[in-house]
Amino acid sequence: MPLPPVRRYGDPALTAPNAVVERFDGSLRELVHTMLEVAWAEPGLGLAAPQIGRNVRLAVVDVSVGKNPADILVLANPVMAAQTGTRWMTEGCLSFPGLFTKILRPTNVVVRAQDLEGRWREHHAEGKLAQAFCHELDHLDGVLLPDRLPAVPRFLFLLRVRWAARRW
Repeated sequence: MPLPPVRRYGDPALTAPNAVVERFDGSLRELVHTMLEVAWAEPGLGLAAPQIGRNVRLAVVDVSVGKNPADILVLANPVMAAQTGTRWMTEGCLSFPGLFTKILRPTNVVVRAQDLEGRWREHHAEGKLAQAFCHELDHLDGVLLPDRLPAVPRFLFLLRVRWAARRW
């Protein structure tokens, strides 16, 4: 079965409300597997369910992009528990293929989320992993990359999006 496409900027699924994950069963495992396959195929460090048209509060993060199974993290119903420090970081998004910009992100975060069995876990992260967590949690709140930019950089980024959309 072919993988679902990543939804691009402008698709209503990217900004629609996302339901709480309530069932931790085989269908959730299948969705997580599909999401990881899509993320690795692109390749990306993570993927939120809305990016493939599933409006549930679910994200996967794998900073190894499929190279190290121990790096795979499943975040069901995640919440940001704490964040400290800030730094401008270069960031891209699979829903804006080939485009990157500088985003101000926390340098350290604590995220609480349920795993595949529904158990609550606390994830402490810094650097690239913290950035990936923030990015995916933004998706689950309907916040996209340009929403994090000040007015002028946002305008310029959206111009680049229009130009790039001709190639998508």
